[in-house]
Amino acid sequence: MQYKDFLIRNWQRSDREAAFNLIGSVLAEYDLKQEPEGANRDVLEVEEFYQKKNGEFWVIERNHQLVGTGAYYPISRGQNAVEIRKMYLLPEARGVGLGKVLLNQLEDVIAKKGFEQIWIETASVLKEAVQLYERAGYQPSTGVETLRCDRVYVKYLV
Repeated sequence: MQYKDFLIRNWQRSDREAAFNLIGSVLAEYDLKQEPEGANRDVLEVEEFYQKKNGEFWVIERNHQLVGTGAYYPISRGQNAVEIRKMYLLPEARGVGLGKVLLNQLEDVIAKKGFEQIWIETASVLKEAVQLYERAGYQPSTGVETLRCDRVYVKYLV
């Protein structure tokens, strides 16, 4: 999918290191730590965490360089639910509506697959992400499962 001069496409094996490093870079901006054995293990094992579980992992390119990621996979929390994960944009990809477009595209695909709930965990320090989710109709919930996160949201599709 194209948005302005950004290409949103499916992850490929050759994206593994660049996607992992991109996420680490964004986390470092906010004084959050990359967790290769914990919360970021899924980026190193996309095949196991996403592809084998009926999920998807996307990357965003501009001029053949990765500038963002977004993903989801089914989870046992909730009913017929998925969790949106790894929504990260480098600074040069922010402020142009790309986050909203990415979230909308993820939601559309998730809804078309018949899921009923979308869950998102985030950290309060990621103020732009918190605003994006709240403006998109995500409701605060409880049950944070990721150590570096302190917020959890849910959106009901049905």
